[in-house]
Amino acid sequence: MPSTPRDPRWNVHRLPRAGGKNVLVTGGNAGIGYFVAEQLAGTGATVVLGSRNRAKAEDAIASIGARVPGAKVRHVPLDLADHASLKASVDALGLDRLDAVVHNAGVALDHPPRRETTDGHELMFATNHLGHFALTHHLAPLLTATPGSRIVTTGSFAAKTERLDLDDLQSMRDYQPKRAYARSKLAQMLFALELDRRLRAAGSATLSVLVHPGGALDSLTPSRPPVHVRTTGERLRGLPLGLVVQGKDAAAWSAVRAVLDPGVRGGQMWSPRAFGLRGAPRIEPLWNHLADTTTAARLWAAGCELTGIELSFTDRTDTVR
Repeated sequence: MPSTPRDPRWNVHRLPRAGGKNVLVTGGNAGIGYFVAEQLAGTGATVVLGSRNRAKAEDAIASIGARVPGAKVRHVPLDLADHASLKASVDALGLDRLDAVVHNAGVALDHPPRRETTDGHELMFATNHLGHFALTHHLAPLLTATPGSRIVTTGSFAAKTERLDLDDLQSMRDYQPKRAYARSKLAQMLFALELDRRLRAAGSATLSVLVHPGGALDSLTPSRPPVHVRTTGERLRGLPLGLVVQGKDAAAWSAVRAVLDPGVRGGQMWSPRAFGLRGAPRIEPLWNHLADTTTAARLWAAGCELTGIELSFTDRTDTVR
């Protein structure tokens, strides 16, 4: 019997089989994305790691293969900051269907100066939001060809207290790295919910689901050499924090459930059970500012303008302007 969103039988350690499914995980070579890929590979799904760095992707593939016998994992070059390259990346998938994409990759800068892409966009906004916006456009034919496909977008707890400045999405006036990062993730979260509204209005069977990983620390994350190596000292120092946050392996659970659970619905937000910071995934009520449909629609229009793309799931004759 299909599980429901509150089904107590859902077990993060005993995931349903997903043989025959294809899943793309952006940034699947490291961090939370690596564990999303590892856990999905364990279900029998074919997992594609979208990554700029081939060597790191190969390390991740080797690590997953060592833990998941017979894992079907491969790499496709993907640079979300280079929007002109994304169509070629999607073509390189070589797939005729895509069951899910996990929009996971992200850039977080800690210090000035403000950096721009070759297109002249602020790097974090361009990568974390605009890159996934454009990637969704190019993936749309594969997703619409797959009944019940899912677009899973990873937000951040950092976005909970932020608000967008629609007149300064590129942080031109007052660049503060941590704030720019949080706003780029808020933009992604608003995008996921606006995308779901547009999919529903178009009568599409594709779902857009929002997740956030809670608090995730390297010191609480199990080693996966050479992708990640945790020393004994780091593990011991991180133990007290385990009462309130978790490792990146557990932080992957919300995205994995959003991909696999037949009870998941579009427009939902899944997060760790304990205060949104740690634990098994559950549905979390949308934060008040995430329900702002006016801001989300204006952000969508800005995304179309900045990328030169009219993103639509109804008319696949849409083109890059």
